[in-house]
Amino acid sequence: MKVETKGHTTTIKDTQGDLTVFVMKVTHEYKTFEKHNIIIDLLAYEALSVKDINALLPLSKTHRKAKKSFVVAANVDFNKVSDKLVLVPTILEAHDIIEMEEIERDLGF
Repeated sequence: MKVETKGHTTTIKDTQGDLTVFVMKVTHEYKTFEKHNIIIDLLAYEALSVKDINALLPLSKTHRKAKKSFVVAANVDFNKVSDKLVLVPTILEAHDIIEMEEIERDLGF
């Protein structure tokens, strides 16, 4: 697992190639990242299923309740994934979403 923090955002990338273990690691170490916005980088995976992506839903809900952004960057069909999970095709778009959500929070939305 590779963790990179820039400003108020932490990007977490899987280096093992096992999504189940990666999700368990991120969940286990969540307290380390809870004060930052989080980007989960799954772009290295060629074939992800909706079930794989939905494994991140509980973590996303917990993080969003704390008024922080949780964005997943992955190559999957966006129409098949739950609306409760923010999913984007690139890391740049993930940063853009976080910036927009930060502005919304600052404005009280």
